[in-house]
Amino acid sequence: MDRAQLTAFDRIAREGSFSRAALAIGIGQPAISARIHALEAEIGGALFTRGRRIALTPMGESFLPAARRSLQVLDEGLETARLAQAGQRGRVRLGVLGSLAGGLAGAALAEFVAARPDVECWVRSGNHEDMVEMLLDGLVEIAILTWPAPEGRAASLAPLLVFREPVVLVAHPRHPLAARKAVSREELVRKARPLLRLRWWPSHHPELLRLAQAAGTSVDVTMEAARRMVLDRVGAGFFTRTYIAEDLARGALKEIHVRKLAPVHRDSALVRLRRTVPLSPPAHQLAELIRTHARRLGLSPSRPAAARGR
Repeated sequence: MDRAQLTAFDRIAREGSFSRAALAIGIGQPAISARIHALEAEIGGALFTRGRRIALTPMGESFLPAARRSLQVLDEGLETARLAQAGQRGRVRLGVLGSLAGGLAGAALAEFVAARPDVECWVRSGNHEDMVEMLLDGLVEIAILTWPAPEGRAASLAPLLVFREPVVLVAHPRHPLAARKAVSREELVRKARPLLRLRWWPSHHPELLRLAQAAGTSVDVTMEAARRMVLDRVGAGFFTRTYIAEDLARGALKEIHVRKLAPVHRDSALVRLRRTVPLSPPAHQLAELIRTHARRLGLSPSRPAAARGR
């Protein structure tokens, strides 16, 4: 099997169509069909079910992750070889949690692009599960996601930097809760109207979930939706501080302390896949800028022992 066959297989799996995949690659449909037939002959079975709808067979589903790993390793090898030549452009591929895309990654990326306009940047944001999939699929080289990663696949991820971020209760300055600098747990439950349940971690924080249940809250929303709601004077919620730092600074939202509530935080990390291939020079430079900006934001960036010296 060769790179062209693997690329065709990967593209068809993504597009769900031989014709759309052929168009994306820039070849004819007979050519892409020939590549898949050759690959199936090499593997010894069908990779797709043919019909009105194209779908992966069980063999195709089991082979797809390995094919994508192989393509990523080839891409890394080509990039390393190109970077060894004087004057070659570099490339960096970053995935980041949506809640840290602006405050942390955006600031670091702005400084990076200003200093290295020759480098091609590819950045995507989303939730934790999106970041894990992008790493495993080889779409990004490094990613910022929640840490420790709860799923079994976390064993394949290596943290380069770990961040600790405060989680704070906020509401609109004219919300009843905002009239005082600190409130009791009972006041929070009674006056939040509603106390929003936010997804800044794959699962809800146990203590905050108990408070929401006591408040009778049935509004379970993303941070994007919740921010809009509290800006519109509807409810209150616990946000990661970086996500609403600008709103707090300009007075659009107000932080409210809850008495007898232990400090809440979210840990996240800049990670890569565990492998011996070193980070590309552009990725290493961007990682250093992310560390610098995390320190400025008070996220206490630290390097795990295993990551030191990489």
